[in-house]
Amino acid sequence: MSYKNGKDVLPPSLLKQLQEYIQGEIIYIPKREKKRAGWGENNGARLLLERRNKEIYRQYKNGSKMVELIQTFHLSEDSIRKIIGKNKERASNATR
Repeated sequence: MSYKNGKDVLPPSLLKQLQEYIQGEIIYIPKREKKRAGWGENNGARLLLERRNKEIYRQYKNGSKMVELIQTFHLSEDSIRKIIGKNKERASNATR
């Protein structure tokens, strides 16, 4: 986030309207809701987790034991079970 002077970026009529509410102070103007990126979309974290979760499910389907998955991916048993459950659900929905 960077600081911008209102008189440099706003039309004069809008600047006058804003001055009725606030003068000489910093105001934050949030992005439009539809323009906001979802969690992990900009830095690739979401994609990495999706790939990891698909790999966990693939290994599970190929016979890996829960203990092996826990040790390989450094996650709790509960987390592994949730990932497997979500991927099972997606797979069953995709075949319908």
